[in-house]
Amino acid sequence: MSSTPKTPSKMKFRSQAWFDNPANADMTALYIERYLNYGFTQGELQGGKPIIGIAQTGSDLSPCNRAHVDWVRRVRDGITAAGGIPLEFPIHPIQETGKRPTASIDRNLAYLSLVEVLHGYPLDGVVLTIGCDKTTPACLMAAATVDIPAIALSSGPMLNGDYKGQRTGSGTIVWLAREKLATGEIDYNGFVDLVASSAPSTGYCNTMGTASTMNSLAEALGMSLPGNAVIPAPYRERGQMAFETGKRIVEMVHEDLTPSKIMTRKAFENAIRVNTAIGGSTNAPNHLNAIARHLGLELDVIDWEKEGYDLPLLVNLQPAGEYLGEDFHRAGGVPAVVAELIKAGKIHEDCITANGKTIGENCKGKFSWNRKVIREFNDPLKKTAGFKMLKGNLFDSAIMKTSVISEEFRQRYLSNPKDPNAFEAKAIVFDGPEDYHANIDDKKLGVDENTILFIRGVGPLGYPGAAEVVNMRAPNYLLEKGVRSLPCVGDGRQSGTSGSPSILNASPEAAAGGGLAILKNGDRVRIDLNTGDCNMLVSDEEIAKRRAELEKNGGYKVPESQTPWQEIFRKEVDQLSHGMVMKGAVKFQRVAKVHPVPRDNH
Repeated sequence: MSSTPKTPSKMKFRSQAWFDNPANADMTALYIERYLNYGFTQGELQGGKPIIGIAQTGSDLSPCNRAHVDWVRRVRDGITAAGGIPLEFPIHPIQETGKRPTASIDRNLAYLSLVEVLHGYPLDGVVLTIGCDKTTPACLMAAATVDIPAIALSSGPMLNGDYKGQRTGSGTIVWLAREKLATGEIDYNGFVDLVASSAPSTGYCNTMGTASTMNSLAEALGMSLPGNAVIPAPYRERGQMAFETGKRIVEMVHEDLTPSKIMTRKAFENAIRVNTAIGGSTNAPNHLNAIARHLGLELDVIDWEKEGYDLPLLVNLQPAGEYLGEDFHRAGGVPAVVAELIKAGKIHEDCITANGKTIGENCKGKFSWNRKVIREFNDPLKKTAGFKMLKGNLFDSAIMKTSVISEEFRQRYLSNPKDPNAFEAKAIVFDGPEDYHANIDDKKLGVDENTILFIRGVGPLGYPGAAEVVNMRAPNYLLEKGVRSLPCVGDGRQSGTSGSPSILNASPEAAAGGGLAILKNGDRVRIDLNTGDCNMLVSDEEIAKRRAELEKNGGYKVPESQTPWQEIFRKEVDQLSHGMVMKGAVKFQRVAKVHPVPRDNH
């Protein structure tokens, strides 16, 4: 692609190619007249001020981001105060708990549409309003592709949930509540009441689910102002942060501080390390690997183990800990976590961030004053808490979150003195969540304490979109005996709010020819966390026979696409290990630099 700018050299801002280009008077008049019709003046639009987009993810369909509908006025105030002109526009809604078959499928759809807006409209910079799980990567992927100055503003977590004096964390309480429902401790109404208690206000999950994880990692990457990530949505500080974010994006445009200058390889390494320290979600590799690919950076699942596995868990937040979002914010938030990592020599301090300072300048010495919530590096909740990558004849790549390995799980499966950190068990295989829900409590299936639960057909192609359905509980008769967790493996994802140490994101998935497609009930499977191996103990001859039979029968069966987008998604999407990006999209990089202004529309 050509790198020759097409914007007239006298223009300071790209928006002037629309609104203030005397060399193309007829088109300038056409562009500007319609933007005058709701109150802008010609002097404003031609006054040499940067035009700042506000990418609005808040809507009634997106309750996790609903706070942005109100706080965006403070973003506007900040932009205006700094000498910019705000233009707000909507983003395709992505609500984790609302969209079927899964919100994950729409991450790439929102990404594609945002790229077109940022490149095709008169915008010099953008405020990205992030929050619910997939809104953060969608926005950052688009900002990475277009590469105009961009800054992220979180909606913030909900207030702490409470049920009869006990903290109830959003999402996390669901997994406990369904165990109580399965064993008859609560009925349907009690189930709803218990789960609903975890969501007392607007905002995203107050646990360290994927939303809190991705907002924290956006800050760790340097794409938001320090302290932005975990201010609760209803707090006054959220409005103050919105104002400062609006002011700062105008300065970033004047400085030409773009995403590619902030999100460097070293910044991603910082984010991986922060992810371990906060007990972040297993969805993070999928999303950060996708952002990196759109920047042209190589980031692989193995990098998550290399950079983050041996680091400690410092944040005592559900599901890996005890506390919730308000507590994390009051204890110092992301800057306090980064301060601990800086002190231990685990952060690249020279990485530039959205406020123009380095992450070291922002966070050094900002230690927490509440050591119950944010622990010191040398006094962690767990000494080794990162992701473990696994591979074998079932898949080439999968990850396990070690920070949520419970003592019960460790004693049952990982404490054999003759075979430490490894175990063998029989496989019970489910083809999708419908199969699992219908049959998990059937004693004829033979699920016992020495069983590994597998779920397949739930990846990017199979579901489609890779659903969060690997949160599989033990059958009710085992729960009644005190067996709360069984090993779970799947080619889909698991909610970041889950405390189960499942093996997730198996790639290639069954629908793409992965080994899960030929696994059978009763097969013995060995998992070894020392070597990172996960294998079905089946001979090569038997594997070849099963593959031939599968191919003869037309491959692993998946549901038909129900919408045009599902069909397009399935044709273009890559596997979870590669970020589940659209394969043809990653070649488009730094679009606003390579092609600053698209062709005229008339």
